[in-house]
Amino acid sequence: MLMVLFIHPVFAVSVSRITHLHQEGQDTLATPTQQDSLATDSTRIALLAPAGRDSVFSDQTVQIIAFDVEKIARFPATSLQQYLKDQAPGLYVQEDSGEPGSVQSMYLRGIPMPILSQKEVYQSQPLVVLDGIPLIGEHPFAYDIQQYQFNRIGPATNLLSNIDMNNIESVKVLKDLAGTAVYGPLAANGVIVITTKQPSAERKISFNSYVGMAQRPVVTTINGAYENAFRRQFYDRYTATGRYSADDSYPLYLSDSLNTAYYGPSNWTDNYYRTGLVYSADADIAGGGERANFRFAVGHLQNQGVADETGLKRYNALFNINMKPLKWLLFSAMVNGNRVQRNRNRSLRDRFATMSYIPDLSSPLSPNNELYTQYVGQFDNSFDDNATNIVEGHAKLVFDFNRLKVSSRLAVDYNEGYRDLFYPRTLMEENSFASNYYGYNQRLVFDNHVSYDVNVGDRHSLLIEGGGVLQWDAFKYNYAYAYKGINDFIKINLLESNPDDGNYLNPLAFPRELVYKFLDYTKQNLISFYGRGSYNFDDKYTVSLVLRSDGSSNAQPTNRWLFTPTLSLGWNVKNDLLADDRVFSTFNVRASAGRLGRLNVFDNFSQGPSYSTFVGYTGNVVTPGYNGFGVLTRPYEFGWSGYGIPWAYTDQLNIGVDLGFANERVRLNLDWYTKYDRNQLLGIPSHAEFGYRHSYESGMEVNNTGVDLSLAVDAVRSTNGGFSWTPSINLNYNQNKLTALPGGLDEIVIDNRLFRVGERIDRFWLLENEGIYLSDAEVPVIAGQPLSYNGIPLRAGDPRWADANGDNVIDDDDRTFMGNIFPKVSGGFANQFSYGNWTLDANFYFNLGRNILNNEMANRFDFINREGTVEMGSVKEITFWEKRGDYSQYPIYNPWSNVIPYRAEQDLFLEDGSFLKLRTLSIGYDLSDFMRERSSTIDRLYVYCTGHNLFTLSNYTGRDPELVNFAGRDTGYGLPIPRTFTLGIRMNL
Repeated sequence: MLMVLFIHPVFAVSVSRITHLHQEGQDTLATPTQQDSLATDSTRIALLAPAGRDSVFSDQTVQIIAFDVEKIARFPATSLQQYLKDQAPGLYVQEDSGEPGSVQSMYLRGIPMPILSQKEVYQSQPLVVLDGIPLIGEHPFAYDIQQYQFNRIGPATNLLSNIDMNNIESVKVLKDLAGTAVYGPLAANGVIVITTKQPSAERKISFNSYVGMAQRPVVTTINGAYENAFRRQFYDRYTATGRYSADDSYPLYLSDSLNTAYYGPSNWTDNYYRTGLVYSADADIAGGGERANFRFAVGHLQNQGVADETGLKRYNALFNINMKPLKWLLFSAMVNGNRVQRNRNRSLRDRFATMSYIPDLSSPLSPNNELYTQYVGQFDNSFDDNATNIVEGHAKLVFDFNRLKVSSRLAVDYNEGYRDLFYPRTLMEENSFASNYYGYNQRLVFDNHVSYDVNVGDRHSLLIEGGGVLQWDAFKYNYAYAYKGINDFIKINLLESNPDDGNYLNPLAFPRELVYKFLDYTKQNLISFYGRGSYNFDDKYTVSLVLRSDGSSNAQPTNRWLFTPTLSLGWNVKNDLLADDRVFSTFNVRASAGRLGRLNVFDNFSQGPSYSTFVGYTGNVVTPGYNGFGVLTRPYEFGWSGYGIPWAYTDQLNIGVDLGFANERVRLNLDWYTKYDRNQLLGIPSHAEFGYRHSYESGMEVNNTGVDLSLAVDAVRSTNGGFSWTPSINLNYNQNKLTALPGGLDEIVIDNRLFRVGERIDRFWLLENEGIYLSDAEVPVIAGQPLSYNGIPLRAGDPRWADANGDNVIDDDDRTFMGNIFPKVSGGFANQFSYGNWTLDANFYFNLGRNILNNEMANRFDFINREGTVEMGSVKEITFWEKRGDYSQYPIYNPWSNVIPYRAEQDLFLEDGSFLKLRTLSIGYDLSDFMRERSSTIDRLYVYCTGHNLFTLSNYTGRDPELVNFAGRDTGYGLPIPRTFTLGIRMNL
């Protein structure tokens, strides 16, 4: 992986030209004082910034999507993903819960592999680079010890919650290999480059703050009477007497209409939903002299969730320093420290999943507020402390010998998470529970870079670069949990014990046989060498070639290294053919093609078949040990990893054009791309005779092809502070396709999903529903046998599922591809208005060509199979007593039928998930001129008011078309994304 050491390599062509021109005129432009100070370096950095465009900037070989950081900083977000949603074509953000601090996923230009679990989500994320530091993510290996994989053990806090947008100077999205190849294999899914505000020799002080509220949702509650009426229609039609009886297994909590716990007031929302406080305050100071300068910033953010008393607090501090003791030597350093504290939800599902224990589910929580208050009051005797510490930093030396520049840097990204949890016995059938988690992710990078600006004449520019990178990644967790403490007052840390105590490994507060401890550690080392040559002729033609070789410790010894080239071409048509043309103010054509490696994130693949140390208990996903002791055993749950596994890689081709018309009044960027992610691993059912479920085989190939479009128009330009209006739109159209499976397979079924060569990899595989059989006589009979589902004859009250292959049997062979999980078109539509000192911004966010499987509604109708059973699908949250969806659009099937007529895997529950949201509406007034007249210390004062998530237009009948998981299912468990209002101020001194 290549780091940004002195200048961002993707700008190398432009920098070469700028440097050459600067040197030609240095006798008049540069004084000895400037050369000896930081002014020269600051000037060079400024020249690299996007000039003249706030939203889109391109040089001649690579498209760089840049944002107006100040505008997106007004959004009261808690994570980088929330800030960037709707900002860049090709960047899709998936947010399955509005709980502050929860993890969101990002995808650039489609998905490179089938998304089957959190492991694939992790492997599909773009690289985020902060001041040249490649940020490390939360490794998914802890999921291997989890029976339920809703959230990762530990705090499960979004690690990108540490990005304070008030410290950010620029955010750029790099999507094609012309921009991403320099970052190496970590950049296989694209790169998001974040640059913080830099020190300045001029004293600068700023203060930014907003305060507001997240509005309490408006919901319709129901009680036992409503649920009873809903179920009665099924009993009236399909029971012999039309009445409830003991034989019908009617739940006790609905049997007594005089039971006020369920038939009384349904006012539980008084204790569940709330209006939350949203608050942020940041201050920074920068200054120094000609030889040294600094910037120091501190900030605090608080964001209360609107449900279940969730919330997040962040404390952050950032320090930058530059020193130039000699005119040819520059030292710079940066440290960014954050502490994130999170109040987690108290949902039953997450609690039971954490405990790996499901209690009696025969009676759900009461919708009565008095009783619900008594229940949540039991949490006063518990605690759930979640904290995450995050530190990024680097120290850099740059030796500037005019045309020759050498730099060396050491960078680190470290984060650690803690979760201390205790539930009293009153919450768990007289069974108390305690758990402790500590884990960290660490990345250390040492890189060296050299560049030489070759003097080849006035019309030619040639820059040659090279270097090497060493990177060490380490991931670790320690986790312990225990059941049945001796009382609810002794709450010990199971991970921290006194080694001088003979029983330190067996805390006496919990029975020895009910204390379980887990730990794991994995690491990855990466070494890279690269070279790059960039040539520009007369600012008309540009060519750049990157050659790199990467070696990974997670690759097998026979395939340890991978060589990858990338070629980028640029043609400035404006300068070459249209210099005097008044229609085109910009006309650039770009093309890039190349290859980039893709890392194995698990070290299981590095050495072929392996042994692991496991110890667990019956029912746990971890392979049991021997007589309670950890032993070496094959990792059967993970799967067989053989020999001869090659590097996976991505081949990409990008062709783009950048156009500006009428003196940049109209700006258009259009890119066509195609990506082939090859040699990827996939678990193929195999080696069952040896105890494995599957074998990892290479050879899976996925293609993503699409178009990115950015269009901005100065529809009305202001004159002398008059009215102006600039509408802009960005969108991405993407189609993915599975082009190859390992071993030459044509199709494979994994986790109840079918993957077939030639089809999209994110399609639903469902039965086609054609109505209901009203009588037994309507069921087709062929050769004396009625139509059946998996051998069960269909009868009156059963669904009319289409017999797609005509074999008179409904089974998986009749399931067909329908819809798709990820949108075919996504993007944003922005409008910027200004008049005098007033500004108004309206941002819309949209997804088109996307479907949602309404799993929540399937569970609601499948009440017979989910009532009282001890399984996670039967858990009823307090939100069970909330009216969601449109019940009238579903037929009244016989819920007692053995064919399970309300199974989720049918198009009955498949809905259009397209939507349009007014995501941000902001109005502001610039008081700078007014304040300057009265105070010489105030340089700028801007006040604003914003509203977020104001309305959604969608045909989806569920709560929110955004609240879906990576499998495209709306489970109903995600907390709502709130409507938020803030009032803010931005001031510079």
